[in-house]
Amino acid sequence: MRLFLLSVGWAFSGLGLIGVFVPGLPTTPFLLVALWAFSKTSKKFHDWLYNHPQLGPPICAWNLRGVISIKAKILAITTILSSLFIVILFVTDDWVLPLIVGAFFLPPALFILTRPSRPSGARH
Repeated sequence: MRLFLLSVGWAFSGLGLIGVFVPGLPTTPFLLVALWAFSKTSKKFHDWLYNHPQLGPPICAWNLRGVISIKAKILAITTILSSLFIVILFVTDDWVLPLIVGAFFLPPALFILTRPSRPSGARH
């Protein structure tokens, strides 16, 4: 089980890293899964990911305060809308597929938009 969870941790770390560069591929959710897997198998890798200078801050913000930064929200919603527009413009000639895709995109978009952008009690 340890080897499996280490593999999960590294696979999701890789997906999260790819998500930094590929629009439409989320970063933080993959890193949260990696962090969980490492927490079960390797304190060293867990601490490395949690304290990483670039990857760690969004993980810490979510883990400690449930915060999604404005920048991350804008990027996520822009990516969601861009993906929907690609489906509308280039993939289909009717409205069935865009409605289905839109129905799948709506819950994560609402979730992202309803999370705080800064810790509670933070000054504006």
